[in-house]
Amino acid sequence: MKKLTMLVALTMVVGVAAQAQDASSVPGTPLQGTPQDGYASARSLELYREGNARMLMNDFGQLERYAKDDASVGQPAPGEKRVIFFGDSITDIWKLDESFPGKHYLNRGIGGQTTPQMLVRFRADVIDLHPSVLVVLAGTNDIAGNTGPMTLEMIEDNLTSMAELARANNIKVVLSSVMPVCDYIKNQTERRPPEKIIALNAWIKDYAAKNGFIYLDYYSAMLDDKNVFKKELTYDGLHPNAEGYAVMGPLAQKAINEALGK
Repeated sequence: MKKLTMLVALTMVVGVAAQAQDASSVPGTPLQGTPQDGYASARSLELYREGNARMLMNDFGQLERYAKDDASVGQPAPGEKRVIFFGDSITDIWKLDESFPGKHYLNRGIGGQTTPQMLVRFRADVIDLHPSVLVVLAGTNDIAGNTGPMTLEMIEDNLTSMAELARANNIKVVLSSVMPVCDYIKNQTERRPPEKIIALNAWIKDYAAKNGFIYLDYYSAMLDDKNVFKKELTYDGLHPNAEGYAVMGPLAQKAINEALGK
């Protein structure tokens, strides 16, 4: 009975996530029971919820996702400036080898994740890999409520914990702004109110400045004249398309260079 009650409760949580995150439309999103063509039917939504309920019960941080990759990475080679991109689906689907040819940056994004989930896997997917630089892009799924209601202060606390853990392990930190959203293609602003994104980004920028971290401002570069995500840079109003990543790549490299120069 207790297990049944827990499953029901977790399914309710994931019900919020299913409404809050359009991860199902992201190619390659590693969530169980995720229909690749979106919510085509009530059954596909049910599968999405069931699959994520199992994940939340058995592997909340999804440590299994990169376990084999982490074990095979090994220590950085002499002179290697290892960089880890850490985040949710926006990082997960980013083809880093195309944006940063020859750099061999490590992608540790997982579609749909929130900052508490990322903290669970922070040691395995970041600290134990001994990067020189960490690029964090997170918070949009927290605002959407993927793992339950989150205040801005809770998100800020989790980002602070990541930054402090990285600094304690001699890792340079790049804190990215949360990306804008738009309703041109799908309704995204209802789940991710622009005013909350703006407020969180203002905090991230201020926190980075006060603590000697690098602030990576994707947000400003992705806005149109209506102060929402440029339609030509996104395929669903939430995730960048190839043109969007083409804008993000040079900004990320500049921030990495600045972090390494500190």
